[in-house]
Amino acid sequence: MKKFFLGVLIIYAVYAVLISSYLVLVETPLPAQYIGTEADPQMFMSEEQLVLSSELSKWRNVIYFIHTPFEWMIYLFVLLFGLSQLFARWSEKVVKYHLFQTGLYVILLSCVSFILSYPFKYLSYSISKQYGISIQTFHSWMKDQFISFWVGAILLIIVVHVIWFLINKSPKRWWFYTWLLSIPFTLFLMFLQPVVIDPLYNDFYPIQDKELEIAVLQMAEQADIPADRVYEVKMSDKTNALNAYVNGIGKNLRIVLWDTTLERLTQDEVLFIMAHEMGHYDLHHLRQLLLGTIALSFIGLFIVGKLYHVTIRKYGNKMNLKHHDLAAIPIILLILSLLSFAASPMSNMVSRAYEYQADRYAIELTNDIESAVSTFQRLSSEGLSDVNPPAIVKFFRYTHPPMVERITQLRKYYEEIN
Repeated sequence: MKKFFLGVLIIYAVYAVLISSYLVLVETPLPAQYIGTEADPQMFMSEEQLVLSSELSKWRNVIYFIHTPFEWMIYLFVLLFGLSQLFARWSEKVVKYHLFQTGLYVILLSCVSFILSYPFKYLSYSISKQYGISIQTFHSWMKDQFISFWVGAILLIIVVHVIWFLINKSPKRWWFYTWLLSIPFTLFLMFLQPVVIDPLYNDFYPIQDKELEIAVLQMAEQADIPADRVYEVKMSDKTNALNAYVNGIGKNLRIVLWDTTLERLTQDEVLFIMAHEMGHYDLHHLRQLLLGTIALSFIGLFIVGKLYHVTIRKYGNKMNLKHHDLAAIPIILLILSLLSFAASPMSNMVSRAYEYQADRYAIELTNDIESAVSTFQRLSSEGLSDVNPPAIVKFFRYTHPPMVERITQLRKYYEEIN
C-alpha cells in the first residue's frame, strides 16, 4: 500500500509540473471579433491592471489545479499509512458514545487535512493580498479559517455519524437512505445560512442608503421577492472586490449588498446588479439548482455505494478495514470528491447558462445597457478578473461566463429587444 502511495505521489508530482507549466505559459489571445469593442479589456483596464490580472489569474489557476488533487492525496495518505485506523481506534477507546467517537475522529481527520492544506490556503491569501484584492489582516484571515474549520467539522460530524450508522444498519442500501436524509438536511442549511452561518464571518446590518433601499425593494416587488428590507455587509476591511446576492429561503430570505459595491458603483449600476440577482430568484434558478443537486446526489451516492463496496472487498484486508469501520470513511470522502470534480464542468455549464438568463432578465427589468456594461467592466477591473480564460479553466472553474462573452451577449440581446 505504501509503495502504491509512492507511485501515486510520483504521478501527482509529474501532473503538478505539467499543469503548472501549461497554465503559466499558455496565452489565450482575444478573438478578433472582440478587439476594440466594449468587451475588450484594453478598453476599460489600464496596462498595469491587464498585467496584474494575467499574473493573478495564473497564480489562482495553478493553485486550484494543484490543490484539488492534493486533497485526494490526503485521503489516500491517512488510509494507506494507517492514520485513519489509528484515529478510529483511539476515538473508540477514549470515548464511549458513538456520536462522540465520530466527533473525535472527524476532528482529528480535519486537523490533518487543515495542517497539510494550510500552505495552499496561505499562499492563496498572500497572493490575493499582494495583488491588492484582499486587504484582510492575517489575524482576521486566521479567524475566518478557524470558523470555517469548526463549521465544516460540525457539519462533517453529523454527516459521517449518519453514514456510519446507516452502513452498520444497512450495508447494501446505506447510500439510498443517506440520499433521502440529505434532502431535508440541505434545505435546513439553506434556511440557516443567511442568519446563522454567514454572520459568523461578517457583520450584517440594514442598508444605510434608504433611497437606494426603496428602489431595490420596488424592484423586488416586481420580481415577486418577499423581502421587506435590504442588508449591507461590511467587506471593506477584507477585500476590494465587489458583490451582491439574494439567498436563503422562506422568512430567512435576504437581499445583501457588499459595502464595497455601494461605495464604488453608481446607483444605476447597483440596481442592475440587484436586478440580476433577483432574476435568479424569479426565474427559479435556486429551486432548479436544488432539484438538480438532489438528482445528482442520488446518482453520485449510488456510485459511491458501489465503489465503496468494491474497494473494501478488494483492498479492505490490505488496509485493515472492514465495511462498517469508522476508519473507512475517508474512502467515501475520496470518492465523493473525485465525483464532484468530474461533474464540475457540467455543473459549471448549467450555472453559466443561468447567469446569461439572469443577465437578460436584468436588462429587461432595467432597460439600462450602459449601466450593465459599465458594471461588468468595473467588476472585472476591480477584481482583476481574467475576462478570456483558457478553455480548461473555463470548464473547471468558471461558474459565470467569461466577461468578454458576457458583455457581448448582453449587448446583442439588448439590441434584439429594442
